[in-house]
Amino acid sequence: MNSHNSIILVLSVAAMVGGLPIAAAQTTFQTYRCADGTNFIVGLYPYDSRVYMQIDGREVILPKRVALSGQYYSGGGVTFSITKRGITTVRHAKRPETTCERTS
Repeated sequence: MNSHNSIILVLSVAAMVGGLPIAAAQTTFQTYRCADGTNFIVGLYPYDSRVYMQIDGREVILPKRVALSGQYYSGGGVTFSITKRGITTVRHAKRPETTCERTS
């Protein structure tokens, strides 16, 4: 099973458990590439405040956290943030925070 199929499976299960009809849940997938060479995929549901991420060969669900500026998600040893100015960063696997840009 490739990583894209894994995310679809995780998101489909989350939709069923959360009570969202799969047909009504319009998922957005975004691919990112970071300055340190990290690549990851983020899945977003319009009715779910969490981020579903595929990074380092594993799926991580990141709950939204309180942020003074922008959006901040953290969980499972991964942090993902997008500032109001649009700067995206990720921290994972005990690596330093790195800037990332969206590729799709």
